[in-house]
Amino acid sequence: MTESNQGSGEQSQEQPSQQFVLQKVYLKDVSFETPNSPEIFTEKWEPTVNIELKTNGKALAAEVHEVVLGITVTAKVGEKVAYLVEVHQAGVFGVSGFSESDMGPLLGSYCPNLLFPFAREAISDLVTKGGFPQLLLQPVNFDAIYQDHIRQANQEPVQENPVH
Repeated sequence: MTESNQGSGEQSQEQPSQQFVLQKVYLKDVSFETPNSPEIFTEKWEPTVNIELKTNGKALAAEVHEVVLGITVTAKVGEKVAYLVEVHQAGVFGVSGFSESDMGPLLGSYCPNLLFPFAREAISDLVTKGGFPQLLLQPVNFDAIYQDHIRQANQEPVQENPVH
């Protein structure tokens, strides 16, 4: 008796399967400065905190990408800088089977979302070890940031019409 495998021909015509693998998470660069210590510790602690985010990435191989999430936090008391902390949290991601249109959001939004908790922990630890009250960064909507970036990149420059 002969058995037929009807499904084997269908599998070869299917789209390649999608794979996303977080291969490595690491601190690429860290900086912590307290330019006005120890005097700043005598000030009333009512800081203004500025947070800057940036992401970038590069292909390491055909299906391997590095994404780096950069976060810079500057805390000031009045005009004095209490601390400045900068963390570049990086990850290596194995990515295959995704369309070109899926790669942008994947690397520009999803990967930074995965890296953010690691960066938040590093920043909190550095600030606390620097003698300051814990800094807990609030969640970030990387999807919205990515969409804003795409909108700005797609905007055509405003052309002025010369006056005749």
